[in-house]
Amino acid sequence: MANDEEIVFGADEEPVNNEAEQADVAASDKASAEGEEDAKGADTDAEEDDEELTSDGSGEANELEARYMALYAEYDNYRKRTQKEKENLYADAIATVTKEFLTLIDNLDRATVGARKADENSLEKVIQGMELVGRQAQDTLKKIGVEEIPAERGTKFDPNFHDAMMHVDDEELGEQEIAMVFAKGYKYKDRVIRHAQVQVAN
Repeated sequence: MANDEEIVFGADEEPVNNEAEQADVAASDKASAEGEEDAKGADTDAEEDDEELTSDGSGEANELEARYMALYAEYDNYRKRTQKEKENLYADAIATVTKEFLTLIDNLDRATVGARKADENSLEKVIQGMELVGRQAQDTLKKIGVEEIPAERGTKFDPNFHDAMMHVDDEELGEQEIAMVFAKGYKYKDRVIRHAQVQVAN
């Protein structure tokens, strides 16, 4: 009879296998759920970090922009103030030079009136008056720092101060010496206002 019993292998093990599979599935679901929660947490942290970075960057940009605008306004005020100071300096210089020449102009007007009334007997006085006005003009130039460039006959020609209008042969003069002055030259310190216009010998 014992031989008639049918032995089925694994019949008692099937429920055990089903429970194990269920445990594995449950563990897998739990791991997946935990993974999703971790991923959601990581995404949230990343978003918060991005917001903090954006907030900090925006604040820093606003601060830099404010500093730039303040610096630009300060520079613009400085530029306007400097421009106004330059204009004032120029106006003051013009006024100072003009004031120095007003007396000279008055004397020129008087000399012109005298010359019109002059006759042969008073011609010498007119010439003396014109010479006086000329000396006064030279004195006025000296007051404002303008000097006459030396260019007498026999002076060595210097292209830095003289402008050669023409050349001439002159046995009395040496090579590259001034023979005649057509127009006097003037300078202010080291700056040439007008070159002396001269005739150069040999």
